[in-house]
Amino acid sequence: MQITHLVTHSGGFHADELLSSVILTRLHPEAEILRTRDAAWITPGADKIIYDVGRAYDHAQGIYDHHQKDAPLRDDGQPFSSFGLIWKHYGRDYLRALEVPEADLEGIHASFDSGFVLPVDLMDNGALSPSEAGPMLSDLTLPMLLESLKPVYDDKAPEAEDMAFADALHIARAFVEAQIRRKAAKRRAEAQVMAAIKTAGAGRVLELPQGMPFRSAVVAAGADHLLFVVHPRGEDWALTGIRKNADGFEQRADLPAAWAGLTDAALEEASGVAGAKFCHNGRFIAVAGSREAILAMADLAVREAEAVSGTA
Repeated sequence: MQITHLVTHSGGFHADELLSSVILTRLHPEAEILRTRDAAWITPGADKIIYDVGRAYDHAQGIYDHHQKDAPLRDDGQPFSSFGLIWKHYGRDYLRALEVPEADLEGIHASFDSGFVLPVDLMDNGALSPSEAGPMLSDLTLPMLLESLKPVYDDKAPEAEDMAFADALHIARAFVEAQIRRKAAKRRAEAQVMAAIKTAGAGRVLELPQGMPFRSAVVAAGADHLLFVVHPRGEDWALTGIRKNADGFEQRADLPAAWAGLTDAALEEASGVAGAKFCHNGRFIAVAGSREAILAMADLAVREAEAVSGTA
């Protein structure tokens, strides 16, 4: 039977049912979102999916709540919110609806679950505090931002909650779909980077056909010898370092200190490369006007890095 209603609770909304609605409305675009606590509506039926309300979790009956005494847990014992349950059962179909290649489906499903869904689950269940993001960021976590779209306390308009939910749904959808697009793009990039690594051989510089995520593929390939990456950037070319760690800023090798913060003629003089245009003061990116110029800069950067490390 066709799903005609997506049923969640009325009143103040939270990130978990809002994000669940993003998934479900993509899969059932003709279904109506009904926000209610009416017993008849939150009783399972073949034409509806019920989430974050109903005090039961039963995939066969299409009900996904997590507030009951025997609330569902992940295999590792961490709690689900309604978002985690919806993602578990409908996430793969959602990715297919976004035309994610079947070969990438499981990897992206798992990655999105661990990096996006799980934090929402934990925060909704009180197992993770927004303050753990740091005092300055606690109000800027995605769940807090989404919940800040609720009506203010003295807005007594009967339709205020539902209107705010509908507006917030558009914003939540943008965040979710942007994350999925980025993860799918990263998978596409990995294949190109792996091919470029083979072409580079034992060289220290990786040349890519355009700017793209590259670090994870470099690490997966065990290409520890690579120090820099070059690629076209609009009409120019860029030379960048490779970070040692995904969460840090330290590079495998910095660009020459003599280039730091220089542009145009000053950088051409310091580097001896005609066409050199810019070097960031942090020495992690430089720009030149041509491929020949950027490769010359890359060669100089490699020589200095090897001299500093004693590996020349």
